[in-house]
Amino acid sequence: MKIIAGPCVIESEKLLREVAQELVRIRATYDDLEVYFKASFDKANRTSLSSFRGPGIEQGVAMLENIREEFGLPITTDFHTAEQIVEYGHRVDIVQIPAFLCRQTDMLIAAGNTGKIVNIKKAQFLNAEKMKFVVDKVKSTGNQKVWLTERGTLYGPRELVVDFRNIQKLSAWTDHVVMDCTHAAQETHGNNGKTDGNRAYVPYFAQTAKLWGANAYFLETHPNPDQGLSDGPNMLALSDLDALVKSLL
Repeated sequence: MKIIAGPCVIESEKLLREVAQELVRIRATYDDLEVYFKASFDKANRTSLSSFRGPGIEQGVAMLENIREEFGLPITTDFHTAEQIVEYGHRVDIVQIPAFLCRQTDMLIAAGNTGKIVNIKKAQFLNAEKMKFVVDKVKSTGNQKVWLTERGTLYGPRELVVDFRNIQKLSAWTDHVVMDCTHAAQETHGNNGKTDGNRAYVPYFAQTAKLWGANAYFLETHPNPDQGLSDGPNMLALSDLDALVKSLL
């Protein structure tokens, strides 16, 4: 089983190290568990202009590389332009394509050309069948290492729902179907300039996705999620991560 875990955004080196230490401990506790460390260097699509975005790409990628060197955790982060991928994609172990950008041809080609694993989040506005064409763009480069992530579907402009049939449908295009358990717990109807969420749903999304055939889980986690600078309401408390991983195994 694979998990992709870490805080939503890079807030500080101290936070990254605290989360990484727990991920290493969990990895050592259970057999057959692969752990990838994830955090964003820039939250480029925050709702409000005043929201915290992160340290930027140069500092952020360097901080992630330090985590990989110190803790032995492979790293991933999401990119927002083809140019970013060309310049920095070779420095991570998984190039992640955000849901809103999953059809951007130049980004997908650039990601494929890195030769790295390419994890593509299915857009909230796409059906699973359309992801075939997204995968084809990456594989046109000769790179066959494509993962697909389910993160929910917009039901009208205000609601995000999870259709777990998508897990089975996405498995037609990849051997690695990831369930984004924390972003699926977002609630899009907040009007305070921030996305709301309910982390209580996270374990249920994970367990249900497992029943439908998911073999990897995306879990944003934070030692104090209510104080997190991005996506706090739907991030899993770091102290709860072990129990969830154990239940999935």
